[in-house]
Amino acid sequence: MRNWSGHVEFSSTDLVEPTSLTELQSLVSRSPRVRALGTAHSFNDIADTDGLHVGLSRLPQDVIIDEEARLAWLPAGMRYGTAARILDDSGWAMHNMASLGHISMAGTVATGTHGSGDHNQTLSAMVTALEQVTVDGDVEIVDREADPGRLVGTVVGLGCLGIVTRVRVRIEPAFTVRQYVFDDVPHERVEAGFDEVFSAAYSVSFFTTWAPSRIGQVWMKRREGVEAPWTQDVWMGGHLAAGKRHPLPGHDPRHCTEQLGEPGRWHDRLPHFTLDFTPSSGDELQTEYLVPRDHAVDALRELSGLAHRIHPLLHVSEVRTMAADELWLSGAYGRPTVGVHFTWRKTSQVLPLLPDLDALFAAHGGRPHWGKLFHAVNPLPPRYPRFADFAELAHAVDPTGKFRNRFVEDILATM
Repeated sequence: MRNWSGHVEFSSTDLVEPTSLTELQSLVSRSPRVRALGTAHSFNDIADTDGLHVGLSRLPQDVIIDEEARLAWLPAGMRYGTAARILDDSGWAMHNMASLGHISMAGTVATGTHGSGDHNQTLSAMVTALEQVTVDGDVEIVDREADPGRLVGTVVGLGCLGIVTRVRVRIEPAFTVRQYVFDDVPHERVEAGFDEVFSAAYSVSFFTTWAPSRIGQVWMKRREGVEAPWTQDVWMGGHLAAGKRHPLPGHDPRHCTEQLGEPGRWHDRLPHFTLDFTPSSGDELQTEYLVPRDHAVDALRELSGLAHRIHPLLHVSEVRTMAADELWLSGAYGRPTVGVHFTWRKTSQVLPLLPDLDALFAAHGGRPHWGKLFHAVNPLPPRYPRFADFAELAHAVDPTGKFRNRFVEDILATM
């Protein structure tokens, strides 16, 4: 078994997909080492185990909506985009989506995955409760109302606090979004007008290949009823695209979500790609760092010094913003944050660059995305103010390390 890109071969050869919660409880209780495996959209070995892998996609897939409380229980193994469509069919929405709707709910939450938007928190931050199977095979619900201190330590749990079976999330009435793309936007204009660029819409992304020209695309997603349709043809030194675009210049955009200001449902505009298409699977590596917003422009300017090494190895890079949250291991814990993402060509030549990227971003308080490829030359725990609390929680709920693996153990060992 391998991960999404095929470059990580899992130690386990056993994948069991239980069809009931009772069956999962039995598997967990009698297994010395066990770990959940979702869509394997990870680019390091965070999902690996030398024990038993359990898949969650065959568990009951019921979505339970509490309209009065504006909450919904979603199956952990369900794809994010599938859950979005089910909610939308009932007139409800989640506040945001990642670039892809193809990843599982539990994997999204456990790794601190995010979308974009100055006022939008990470996707994990909408979780108000988790249902999970514990080391003894019992079922527990960690609820914000009953134990808020425990929940904020558990949501971004790296898969090592239990096997999550359901997540309860905040929902809101469904909404409509218009998407626009701007071509040939200079880096210098984005850096000089950073706040103006990223406050221009509900969700904004800047794509670049770090080519010598130093120009890129701005993808702007404006929310109907909150933001007016866009009317300017020229903005930030770039121009409104006259046709549909792909984030990678020159690539066929037919599988991208609709643009040109055509209104559409939130789940058909906030991701960059349609749910019916799986982009770049097996043909890429990914790295991302989450930096404090007040350091982002300096970090981007310093990256120019590495552009001659980045560009030849890169498919595309994406810059997004997010609001602060209170989840202990979130990349946005305690601060407004900017994500700087790299989608690499699948080549081993990327590996020598990773320590230099980590040194650059660490100097600005950057935290690597837990599900992406990185080489931390500086210890990770000091980058998370509540890391010691998380380590204590992990050892308390799982003293024998049933749910942990080498990836997690190596991080905890640096405490």
